[in-house]
Amino acid sequence: MAMRSLLALVLASLTTSALAGACIARSGLQTTALVELYTSEGCSSCPPADRWLSALGARHGLERVVPLALHVDYWDYIGWKDPYAKREFSQRQRRLSQLQRAALVYTPQVLLQGRDFAAWGSAEFDRLLARINAQPARAALELEIVGFAADAMRLRVRAGVADPAAASRAVLYVASFENRLESRVAGGENQGRLLHHDHVALEWQGPFGLGERELALRLLPKGKPDASGVSAFVQDRGSAEVLQALALPSCFP
Repeated sequence: MAMRSLLALVLASLTTSALAGACIARSGLQTTALVELYTSEGCSSCPPADRWLSALGARHGLERVVPLALHVDYWDYIGWKDPYAKREFSQRQRRLSQLQRAALVYTPQVLLQGRDFAAWGSAEFDRLLARINAQPARAALELEIVGFAADAMRLRVRAGVADPAAASRAVLYVASFENRLESRVAGGENQGRLLHHDHVALEWQGPFGLGERELALRLLPKGKPDASGVSAFVQDRGSAEVLQALALPSCFP
């Protein structure tokens, strides 16, 4: 009860008066899960995982789960360069695998709350998600998209933790994403296929300390604001455990 009261105070401290129609979201008192899908357009076994991730938000709601597709670049050599792949996503996957003492990285790989979860396509995912959602949140987040400029999204983010003892280990990450993307693949294992993607991470910033900051995150050239959004999460830097996550689809046309 004391921890829940403390978190309520943290949430209250994050709350600001906002103009009507502001594009803003705040995390709740329960834990929202973060799902990271490491995928590649050069991987023939990845499209089913991409489709599964695309359905997560509609199936469970963004108040329960924050999905992100992180396209890795280590399959680019086999005949198709993934247009959404970034080396930093490959590096993050390797770092998290090292923390878990895993011998290798692979695609498609799903991380749930920072931990490998190979049973993503089974009923076990729904059961574990329900257990995560039932846990009191240990961090609080607020996201506000304040506008778009050229190929960037401007936003304000605030983050805090319920337990002051955890503040030194807690870090903040923020990512822009876009939905309704597609690629006609002209080479590699998926040659000839038209692939569809949602929740694709475009730019990843962090780790940051807690508190308030303003950021500009890049979008795709000719990106669509109405298909874009931003996600944020607080993670323990030592264990990689995710304390809270939040997603905000764009409220702008």
